[in-house]
Amino acid sequence: MKTRHIQELSPALVQDLRAKGADIERTLALLDLVDAKSIAYLASGSASKATAVSQTPSIPSAGDPRVFDRTKLTVLKLPLKAAREAFRALELPLDFGESSIIEGEDAVFSQQALTLVGIHLYPRLAYGVLNGGSATTYIDEKKNRELDGNAFRLFENEFRETARVSKAAPKGVTPAFVGMDGNSGPSFLLLKMRSILLRALEYRIVSGDAKTPVLPFFQMTSGATDSALAEAYARYRNDPLLSALIQRTGIDPTDAAGAVQPMLAALSPLSEGLPRNLFDKAWGTKDTGLALPGGHGENFRVLADTYRALRAKGVRWAYLGNVDNSGYTVDPVSLAITALKGADAAFEFSWRTKMDVKGGVLVELPDGTLSTADIGQAISKEALAVEEAGGKPILFNCATGLFDLDFLVPRLQEIADGLPIRVSEQDKEAGRYAQAEQNTWEILGLAKSPLIFAVAKESRFVAAKMLMETLLSSPIGKRMEAAPPSERPAPALMATSADLQKGFSRLLEREYGFSKKNNGSYQPISVLEFESTIKKKY
Repeated sequence: MKTRHIQELSPALVQDLRAKGADIERTLALLDLVDAKSIAYLASGSASKATAVSQTPSIPSAGDPRVFDRTKLTVLKLPLKAAREAFRALELPLDFGESSIIEGEDAVFSQQALTLVGIHLYPRLAYGVLNGGSATTYIDEKKNRELDGNAFRLFENEFRETARVSKAAPKGVTPAFVGMDGNSGPSFLLLKMRSILLRALEYRIVSGDAKTPVLPFFQMTSGATDSALAEAYARYRNDPLLSALIQRTGIDPTDAAGAVQPMLAALSPLSEGLPRNLFDKAWGTKDTGLALPGGHGENFRVLADTYRALRAKGVRWAYLGNVDNSGYTVDPVSLAITALKGADAAFEFSWRTKMDVKGGVLVELPDGTLSTADIGQAISKEALAVEEAGGKPILFNCATGLFDLDFLVPRLQEIADGLPIRVSEQDKEAGRYAQAEQNTWEILGLAKSPLIFAVAKESRFVAAKMLMETLLSSPIGKRMEAAPPSERPAPALMATSADLQKGFSRLLEREYGFSKKNNGSYQPISVLEFESTIKKKY
């Protein structure tokens, strides 16, 4: 295999790509990896006949024992010896006998006990977000109309107003919901930071520990969003949703750790043959390239120093999720299960709905390994439809992972090089080219002892790939019920939307510290109110 060197490229192309923010060295390294592997290339949305696909995925059978159904969990039963050893190894400041019920050779942990175990592990947990880019695709009118024409018409005014305030902004600082009165709520990131602070205050109250740092916040940004996010965080620090909590807990999530993800250069199309090179004639102009996002899977390289620094500070586990998923919050029960079972990582999946059209699904590779496959890239829509028609339940990736840093940190380079590289063919105004991306969640196939949590979508996966999804899960989404039958969205979409509205309402109250008023609006509760609730609960 020939190793590519930057010196072999046209100086004019190098200059052009550098000016556009492309990491040429990383792109060339990815090209070397592309040459070394069998990779599924896309051609017009389906696998090319000319492509050698190393592993064709299928959907796991219903009832696969490797899937841990969190929606039905009442207690966790572990072998007594293993549970005692886990308590000792984790140095939990809890009495084992009071935290569990002994049944023969097993220890049984209730939901309440697991919650307390998780809360006491907060000093060793970090919370991270993959920020993504600007909200350009998110507010694209054509893509949003395609979800459901009637739904778009019902919320067209709210769509246009939210799109207006979101234009060119990092997606994370755009409104996470729209209220019944049509007014926008706080941003995705502002809500997430408030949730972190509420969990930190919960720890302070339950443990009595007033000083230990807990739940450090980290992120991956891009060159297009980093400065705008920093400006937003400077404002958030003094926002009423955060300021009193920052003072009370001594924790400041607006002081974020992390790193900036560079862009990658576009690749030559498959039509020009293999091996590929860098695309060098954008808009028909010689020595002109394109700088493109490299996919969130790059986080294992971009955030490598961040993960190492967290582990050096005593952090053992790191949550990672997408900024646009309002259901992605700290879950003490999942943390406790992951820690007590000694899993390398835990990943969340929910049963697929009509709104889940862009993202990944749980698959089984021919060697029996479970992994995540992006629809259209790693598994075709046609193959998925066949599996679904055959009665197999489709578990959709919630883009939420919980990693044991003792597993992750020593393997960062191995993971960065081992994640499959998905190369998609593009035909756009700039010309025919290819784009290489790595998907974060295909790390599932590289983990030795992962946990797969099946979760309720309305509780853990209120995601927003498109602005219409935000509107349909918002309080204002209830407006659909009053529309004449002929003007309503498809029944399946209506049902999913109703579930998401209920779920989002619960999230606002339980995770984000809001209370619902008689007029249907939501108002933040005070620090004193939250403290009173926690003291009564524990």
